[in-house]
Amino acid sequence: LFGMVLVTNSAIGIVQEIRAKRTLDRLSLLSAPRARVIRDGTVAEIDPSRVVLDDVLALEPGDQLVADGEILAADGLEVDESALTGESAPVPKYEGDAVMSGGFVVAGSGFARTTAVGADSYAMRIEAEGRRFTRVPSEIVEGIGRILRIIGTALVPIGALTIATSGGGAGEDLASRVTHTVAALVSMVPEGLVLLSSIAFALAAIALARHSVLVNELPAVEGLARVDVVLTDKTGTLTEREPVFRRLEVLAGTDEREAFEALGALAAIDPTPNETLSAIALAFPPPAGWSAISKVAFASARKWSAADFGDRGVWILGAPDVIVGAHSSLGRADELAAEGARVLLLASATEPPDATALPAAVEPAALVVLGEALRPDADDAVRFLGEEGVALKIISGDNPHTVGTIAAAAGVPGADDPADARTLPADTAALADEMDRRSVFGRVMPEQKAGMVAALADKGHRVAMIGD
Repeated sequence: LFGMVLVTNSAIGIVQEIRAKRTLDRLSLLSAPRARVIRDGTVAEIDPSRVVLDDVLALEPGDQLVADGEILAADGLEVDESALTGESAPVPKYEGDAVMSGGFVVAGSGFARTTAVGADSYAMRIEAEGRRFTRVPSEIVEGIGRILRIIGTALVPIGALTIATSGGGAGEDLASRVTHTVAALVSMVPEGLVLLSSIAFALAAIALARHSVLVNELPAVEGLARVDVVLTDKTGTLTEREPVFRRLEVLAGTDEREAFEALGALAAIDPTPNETLSAIALAFPPPAGWSAISKVAFASARKWSAADFGDRGVWILGAPDVIVGAHSSLGRADELAAEGARVLLLASATEPPDATALPAAVEPAALVVLGEALRPDADDAVRFLGEEGVALKIISGDNPHTVGTIAAAAGVPGADDPADARTLPADTAALADEMDRRSVFGRVMPEQKAGMVAALADKGHRVAMIGD
């Protein structure tokens, strides 16, 4: 009986982890990156293992660098190298710059000649040196382990004492006393406690699987159950990912036709537009006679894009509070944001765009008003977390008023007091206090998200993060 308990306990863990590994293997095959290389004068998609030295990689937003290389040409190219270097901000790349495998293109486009592939590439060398297996920590498993160590230590003197003091009855020899002692000691080993915890983990994993959640290790269920703070972004979680164009508010002194054409031109020159530019492109067709001399692609760290159209002027599109300071258009943008709209500012400038900074003289031209729709299940998810005693924090790169209005519509507690992340303290303890006090944060930079998670964890919270 005890042997079957031990076998069953082991089998539950082994079967679950084998199942998870097989599922993960299938997922990795489905999500394996494809390399786009120039072959026979055209762009071909091939398996990364077929990339060779001196291949020319075609790079666009979303592409992962599968080999080390040297940039041959770049058009507003920016690469996220955070996984390799720890640098959270995208790094601009120009002709002649080196790029490392493992990075992701987040803006612009370009071409790179491979200089190291396969096991010789930077990412593969780091992976080979740093590969190690780390188990998911579990307080339940660690607690049971402590109990077993105490009992295991105590069994030795208890067993010796039992043999020494037992028996003495007629015909009972040492072998009989040992047999009786073993029978007594076995009942002290809590096999049922270990089995019960494994069954509980397995049942939880099965329940999560019905909701399309893959549990890689059984104790991960406990880690999820202990979460008391959930951080989530807004777009794609609370709201549908694709925004919808609502209207254009042209500011005084701006020619409406020119603003229409500028928006159409800005949307048309981006070969891989994001959801916002795609919504603008649907509303504003490409104008005739607009040709870009230079451009700066949109990046989340910058929150604006720009292009120099020669005689047509320099035009900038992005977050109003980032592009302009104290201006009347900013007040109107805040009013629209308070109504739940996503607002972009179209502005003109006299100087060509620079990827590192906005031009000195920027003149607001029009406000682009976009709408977002709540996901059908957003309010149910928010209500469920509240009932479970889990604090929900919305962290978004959008305007704080916009984020607050949408969070309020979803029923997020404290949504009426949104915070601008640019004003948050840098000190970890002070940041954790502010995170505890408020629920909605706008204008959050990518590097701040990691800091928020770390600050809450340092304060003793179990934190889960959802989003980018």
